[in-house]
Amino acid sequence: MIPREFFTQSPVECARALVGCELVWGACSGIVVECEAYAAVGDPACHTFTRPSAREFVARHRAGTAYVYLNYGMHWMLNVLTKGEEEGFVLIRAIEPRHGLRAMQKRRGEKKGRELTGGPGRLAAALGVTGAHHGADFCASAKRCFLHGQEVDVMADGRIGISRAQELPWRFSLAGNPFVSFRPRVAA
Repeated sequence: MIPREFFTQSPVECARALVGCELVWGACSGIVVECEAYAAVGDPACHTFTRPSAREFVARHRAGTAYVYLNYGMHWMLNVLTKGEEEGFVLIRAIEPRHGLRAMQKRRGEKKGRELTGGPGRLAAALGVTGAHHGADFCASAKRCFLHGQEVDVMADGRIGISRAQELPWRFSLAGNPFVSFRPRVAA
């Protein structure tokens, strides 16, 4: 299980390092193949930029805590709080399933491949993530945690699905993985 100290890096360092790690969510798990970093200060795309409740969440919680929110009133988004020299969040955008595939497919209407877990809304739906998981601790139980992975070839690219600060190369993905939601535009 990845310890809390891992999440005391900046959001960018943590996001890059999470690619290739395994996300365990109950009986389901998968290799993180895509994620994005969001800085709590000065990042107009981060919830803390305009939402006092997000700033309060950062102040009240420890590194390694799940930050879950409903996007556009439709899709849950799973993030992990980082608290290094820079604080922020890492949005888990896509995983390659390892365990619990049938449960994930059942939740997603029998979708497969990228359609199953490629994208943060699809990923959260496949795992059964809801607002009830907001504030869960990724460092307290082997039932909901990250596991160290192997060293992998990580690509960096601009963030997607947002209207501000897209140009920051803070989206990280596993090179050539078919579960990535969108192929990287540039190489790191």
